Amino acid sequence: MNFNTTTTVRDLAVEIPGATRVFEKLKIDYCCGGGQTLAAACATAHISTDEVERLLEQASTAPNQAQGSETFDTAKLSLLIEHIVNLHHFFTKQEVDRLDALAEKVFLAHGANHPELASVKQLVNDLGNDLRPHMMKEERVLFPYIVNLEESATQHLPATAPPFGTVQNPVRMMMAEHDAVGDLLVKLREVTNNYTVPADGCFSYQTLYHALVALEEDLHQHIHLENNILFPRAVAMETKAFAE
Repeated sequence: MNFNTTTTVRDLAVEIPGATRVFEKLKIDYCCGGGQTLAAACATAHISTDEVERLLEQASTAPNQAQGSETFDTAKLSLLIEHIVNLHHFFTKQEVDRLDALAEKVFLAHGANHPELASVKQLVNDLGNDLRPHMMKEERVLFPYIVNLEESATQHLPATAPPFGTVQNPVRMMMAEHDAVGDLLVKLREVTNNYTVPADGCFSYQTLYHALVALEEDLHQHIHLENNILFPRAVAMETKAFAE
């Protein structure tokens, strides 16, 4: 792919193998903030565009790249949805329940000396309260419609009109909810000083922060797959189906 500093982060994340790993390492938002140009993203992250371009060039030419999100820009949408549900939704559901209890435990043990843990506990709770219904709506409403839409197109059958008017309506809602989750992740990083465990932090304290980092990284990949690949392809597929 030919790219420059005016290329969007979203396009780079989709088209360059390994780009998401580069962005994750540099703390560049490629999911909710994927519409920004590379130049804008570098300015926000206080990183040289030359350095990022060098790393992206390396990522695009590196041999034996592990298969990641870059394989899904042409795969069947049903397979992408299966991947999201079985990997990312499953992991997120497990983790938000575990982290709720763990954040409460750490707050009770260390809250007196580390008052920021009250905010951590509340933000973790908010994250779970946002993500649980969000994933349920995707699995019960949006994803089944996209799968049916693709099946109709594959079998050359007329597409069934959705009860929500157009797929763009739930997509718009899901993306807004992704933005809200992204804001919570940013706040968690701020109140934890980039997940820095204090000197008196116990094993549970360390486990909590390490788990939150892992959840953040997984949510970035999860939201990237939906915002930058699944949703645009579903909108394009529906537009084509009802134009014919």
